[in-house]
Amino acid sequence: MAKHEHVRVAVIGSGFGGLGAAVRLRREGITDFVVLERADSVGGTWRDNSYPGCACDVPSHLYSFSFAPNPDWPRTFSGQQHIRAYLEHVTDTFGIRPHLRLNHEVTKMAWNGDELRWEIETSGGSFSADVVVSATGPLSDPKIPDIPGLADFPGKVFHSARWDHDYDLTGKRVAMIGTGASAIQIVPSIQPKVGRLTLLQRTPPWVMPRVDRAISGPERWLHRQLPFTATARRGILWGIRELQVSAFTKRPNELGLVERLAKANIARSIKDPALRARLTPSYRLGCKRILLSNAYYPALAQPNVDVVASGLKEVRGNVVVAADGTETEVDAIIFGTGFHVTDMPIAPRVIGADGRSLAEHWKDGMEALRGATAAGFPNWMTIIGPNTGLGNSSMILMIESQLNYMADYLRQLDVLGGRAALAARPSAVGAWNRRVQSRMERTVWKAGGCESWYLDANGRNTTLWPGTTAEFRRQTRAVDLSEYEVLRAPAKPQAQDVGATGGRDASSASASVREKEAVQ
Repeated sequence: MAKHEHVRVAVIGSGFGGLGAAVRLRREGITDFVVLERADSVGGTWRDNSYPGCACDVPSHLYSFSFAPNPDWPRTFSGQQHIRAYLEHVTDTFGIRPHLRLNHEVTKMAWNGDELRWEIETSGGSFSADVVVSATGPLSDPKIPDIPGLADFPGKVFHSARWDHDYDLTGKRVAMIGTGASAIQIVPSIQPKVGRLTLLQRTPPWVMPRVDRAISGPERWLHRQLPFTATARRGILWGIRELQVSAFTKRPNELGLVERLAKANIARSIKDPALRARLTPSYRLGCKRILLSNAYYPALAQPNVDVVASGLKEVRGNVVVAADGTETEVDAIIFGTGFHVTDMPIAPRVIGADGRSLAEHWKDGMEALRGATAAGFPNWMTIIGPNTGLGNSSMILMIESQLNYMADYLRQLDVLGGRAALAARPSAVGAWNRRVQSRMERTVWKAGGCESWYLDANGRNTTLWPGTTAEFRRQTRAVDLSEYEVLRAPAKPQAQDVGATGGRDASSASASVREKEAVQ
């Protein structure tokens, strides 16, 4: 029998969100916590995504923690291996290793209203925690569409986030499904070695040049010797992106100039008018994530590449069939089809106060108060929750804002004293969500004329934040107790002398009722 462990805080996941939470807990003086990680190492999406060409599309000095600057980033846009190494470095520098429970996949967590704690079952043992911080991330579980005939395909099939490094693509006929951020990095990386590459494209992306370069030795030396120079560099990168936000959220028509630049980027590499037409989007730039690459279009122009302007419909033996009827024989199928974002895989495993799962609560769409707490789930919060994503800047900025909120949440529990829990009021969650969705209507993500993974099955954008990162930082600076209900543990029955009570059951004589304090 695996032993049971009780902790004050259980953090789920060890990507940027989970490690950031762990560091913040230690900086707050909290050491009674564990980080439950299903894999055998830290890193989250930067551990799982190791496909050829994998790199970040946010500048390195902005895509790192403000409390853990890295003066030695090798490039302005760093690759997967450098970001993963950075996360390992953070783990060691801030003493997180003793708190890690690797190979501990959470299979179920349920709220115990009598004890005011979470009961957690994992593949490596059981735990209980006063507070749960879920940092599983939206880009954690690959999404492969249900394609007729795929199960009978005789060749190799894998998702970009589960790359098979043992399979040699040299000389193979390969079908690349999807044209998202992963695909535009994979295509130019594998094009020179494959025999033939067929890209099945449902919707072309807007792709801008990637202004990437090696960071020189003198620059890195300067950042090491004078740390304020790296801070200033980060500040400039942040400020530029903050100034762009209004075009995405209030005035999408201002993006027309950028569209012309993007079309010029296509024209530079794609000389065939028919191919250029297939690669030119018909929706407003920014409606889907703007992608960055200098190599994508040149790769598509090579003689061993075919672009099919239609999605994958079915597979017949070793033939992939597009929705427009195009048939292509292939040896391997690579899916770059994204992740379960609006249907978080952790949601069915989280059981709230009413016995229903988070997935049931969110069946009509995800919503959380300030992107962190959900009604019906006391002392549970999520990092990178609903409507906290960004379309043009670094998610690390949003994560750090949510860590501020987490820290104040725990401070409020300390102030309350005793065995207490905070439960987000449904009215507060609803009011917050209505404000966010109202603002979303005029954004480019809703009005830009496209379908994207930002939208859920009901067409609502439950993923992105319709404002600046500075505004979100203000909104999550502190917990507003009027938005919460305080739960107190029921009083324990007192032992009684059977003779004095005439044999009456002591527990029935003092039935416990959960105390709910309305904090105004």
